[in-house]
Amino acid sequence: MFRKFLLASVGAVALSGSAALAADLPMRAPPPVYVPPPFSWTGIYVGGQVGYAWGNDRARADVFAPGAPGILPIPAFFFTSPYNTSPQGVIGGAHLGYNLQINQWVIGLEGTVDGTSMSKTVFVAPFGVTATNREQVQGSIRARAGVAFDRVLLYATGGAAFTGIKNTYSFGFAGPLFLNESISKTRAGWTVGAGLEYAVTNNWSVRAEYRYSDFGSTTDYPFAALFAPVGGLFSVRHHLTQNQVQVGFSYKFDTLAPAPVVAKY
Repeated sequence: MFRKFLLASVGAVALSGSAALAADLPMRAPPPVYVPPPFSWTGIYVGGQVGYAWGNDRARADVFAPGAPGILPIPAFFFTSPYNTSPQGVIGGAHLGYNLQINQWVIGLEGTVDGTSMSKTVFVAPFGVTATNREQVQGSIRARAGVAFDRVLLYATGGAAFTGIKNTYSFGFAGPLFLNESISKTRAGWTVGAGLEYAVTNNWSVRAEYRYSDFGSTTDYPFAALFAPVGGLFSVRHHLTQNQVQVGFSYKFDTLAPAPVVAKY
């Protein structure tokens, strides 16, 4: 019995020593947790866009003839005829820009270049002139400002806009009496709009945007070689505005990332 008591005492002493040793050992800390930096819209980006545009060219054709004396004199006259063309078609191109995010606000600058298929032909009575309006290469330089909800960006935009315009005038019938003249110009104006952009990844984003543009007024003088010798004048004044809706994508280049955040517990 004494032997059993001795063995039990030795076991109790050993267990108490192990527990005391374990209590003296420091507790192992859990491994640090890596917290990725929040998404930011800051950076340079490039992309493409495509959509549909419809315009309104409010035009007015004026004819002045000085008249001619003689046995049967022809009195001078002035005649005017307003008309509208509504060119419309596909519009698409590329863009380049830079965004800077400050807290929830995003500001930036963007430039675009687009080609269009916009065209419209109308008959201008009573002159018997067929007028065709074509819009060609367009561009814009715009500021953007918006508010970001993580990967969603709501923004407004506005700035300068440019477009190439080609107006063609045809008069008469086939043969030597048929006249045809094209006048090309580059017009500058302004543009405003709004859009929604969503960052699919840290680099790729998709967007939808609407813009309204006003390219101001310009005057053409077709068939000047025909009217000038007799002191006459044929002029056409245009005022072009445009609506457009486009969808697109952008690739944002990586900026210098901040040091990773490590959470310690």
